[in-house]
Amino acid sequence: MLRNSWPSKRVRALIFQVLLTGWLSLPLVAQQAPETEALPVLGAPGSLAELQLEPSRRDELESALQRRDYKRAETILLEETQRVPKSVRTARLYTLMGHILFLDGQYLNSAIAWKKAEAIAALDDQTRFSLAMAYLRLNRRDWGRDELQRLSRGDPQNPLYLYWLARLDYDARVYATAISRLQRVIELDPSMMRAYNSLGLCYDSLGRFEEAIQSFTRAIELNRKQEHPSAWPSLNLVVSLISLNRLDEAEVRLHEALSYNPKFPQAHYQLGRVLEKEGKLVEAIAPLQRAIELDPSYPEPHYTLGRIYQRQGKREEAQEQMEKFKKLRGEPSPLQSAQPR
Repeated sequence: MLRNSWPSKRVRALIFQVLLTGWLSLPLVAQQAPETEALPVLGAPGSLAELQLEPSRRDELESALQRRDYKRAETILLEETQRVPKSVRTARLYTLMGHILFLDGQYLNSAIAWKKAEAIAALDDQTRFSLAMAYLRLNRRDWGRDELQRLSRGDPQNPLYLYWLARLDYDARVYATAISRLQRVIELDPSMMRAYNSLGLCYDSLGRFEEAIQSFTRAIELNRKQEHPSAWPSLNLVVSLISLNRLDEAEVRLHEALSYNPKFPQAHYQLGRVLEKEGKLVEAIAPLQRAIELDPSYPEPHYTLGRIYQRQGKREEAQEQMEKFKKLRGEPSPLQSAQPR
């Protein structure tokens, strides 16, 4: 196991800050969008001293990291791996390179770097978890699951590994297994807001709306204590409330979601839906248009807007919105079909 210290506090702070707060979205396959979830990449273990770089080379690497010049840092590390390709030192170089490549958005190359490191020496748990996250970014959920299961077998009390396995169960619509894992996560870490939120999504997918509302409500309580609260728990609660026709409550929760993120297109869309269901057709148009403005690739606001125009007798405007909806979805969708969530 490599040590977790850096010779420069500034470099350590930079790497850890970016790795731990660089949130990346992971879409899930469900009837409603989940929180825009982080793929947390833990800080690269080891110290620059362990890389055994010449002083001028180490200073150059440290400077590149401070400037977030990832391309230059990658080049330096790659050049160094050519000196003694099969040494423990080279494994450490590949390990750090993998973390930097991940930061640079090069997920395939980051996975390759880590696998090259693993071919020389065993990966530490932090790096293996980062490898799992890279696989998820590459949509190789089977590979990501294998790594997470391996980590969980080695540390069964770690709620983070169980949480991400539950996320993959949710993706696969294996809701009962996901619920069981998430309940265990909550036992291990009662303060994990994301676990309650994901649990609510599972219950909602099964039509167990009251249980979903309870889970989302707890997620919202924990979310309010966060330094930067997420808009997703409130939005996910709204969808369950709409299912029970509790529209007044849904509208209140939508305003809370928008207070966290005024540029959240999904919240504007759901607000338009709620207002339409309440018969406030004129009022519903503005949030739907705002959702389209914020995300031109978002199909559903066009559908709801088209339905409103049809109800208002504006057939040409309704047809225009439905054509846009069909184009974005890539499939036919008659105006009379069931409204998507």
